[in-house]
Amino acid sequence: MKLQQLRFLDAVVRNNLNVSAAAEELYTSQPGVSHQIKLLEDELDIQIFERSGKKLTAISPAGHAILEHVTDLLNSARNIKRAAREYSKSNRGSLTIATTHTQAQFILPPIMQRFSNKYPHIELRVHQGNPKSMCKLAANNQVDFVIASEVIDERGELVTIPAYRWNRYIVVPPNHELTRIKDITLSDLASHPILTYMLGLTGRSQLDKTFQHANLEPRVAFTATDSDVIKTYVRLGMGAGIIAEMAWREDDSDLVYIDASHLFPDSMIKIGFRHSRHISAYQFDFLHMVAPHIAMETIREVAASRSVEEREELLRQAEVPNFREMRNTLKALRVVAQA
Repeated sequence: MKLQQLRFLDAVVRNNLNVSAAAEELYTSQPGVSHQIKLLEDELDIQIFERSGKKLTAISPAGHAILEHVTDLLNSARNIKRAAREYSKSNRGSLTIATTHTQAQFILPPIMQRFSNKYPHIELRVHQGNPKSMCKLAANNQVDFVIASEVIDERGELVTIPAYRWNRYIVVPPNHELTRIKDITLSDLASHPILTYMLGLTGRSQLDKTFQHANLEPRVAFTATDSDVIKTYVRLGMGAGIIAEMAWREDDSDLVYIDASHLFPDSMIKIGFRHSRHISAYQFDFLHMVAPHIAMETIREVAASRSVEEREELLRQAEVPNFREMRNTLKALRVVAQA
């Protein structure tokens, strides 16, 4: 049995049994992948995949039994390399973050700037996409950390640390009817076309649930992935925007921002990583930069913990800041980074 065979097996499973896609990911040939998997099956004397002709159609019961061990072995191999690299090249390496457009644009810049100044030889990489696909990258150990809202808790393989709480703004043109209402209700808001984020992005699911619990069906007239795009269409008079408070801009003088925190519950941004992952010293430092309200010792204990209950107990006393408090921290980071 060779480690390369296990890598091929893992890639085929992650690519939904598409051998061509797995081969492309691994920069090798489709026949080569198929041949190595067949050699592995012969050696183990089992059939890992069910087939229809040459096409893989399903994972066999025996295949399911060994796949968990394959994942653990590959993770252990990666951790061995990371641990060795930390000692052989302690000032070099990479840090890969998976996150949404909102976090990449509004939250990460001062943190990344400070980190880059402190670790100039660490290569920084940011993957942007919808939260579910970004969490999957972290669960599969394809990135170091994922930063996202509620859906991050759906992945049981991830250890999560709370970063900050946030809410929403209603954004409208100055002459909009909602600017003349002192205490806006959900019913008031639902009576206008809504412009907001696409499903799966930036707390959209929690926004929908809030309207549902109030037995209201708002007319969502426009969705986008980018807060600035939503604001562009608000300016065209297409409706009332609902955006993350992180997207507030002081120079949007042609728009009116209305605090909507009395209408919607807070959402939580967390940073997550696979529970079996080796974390280097500079990566722990990054975790602390994202969640400075949690002591470094606690972060290390959370990373080493083996159960959800143990992690929850360690984090129970943490006072998670809201975005306004987080914004002050980010401003301080900018000052430090530029000094």
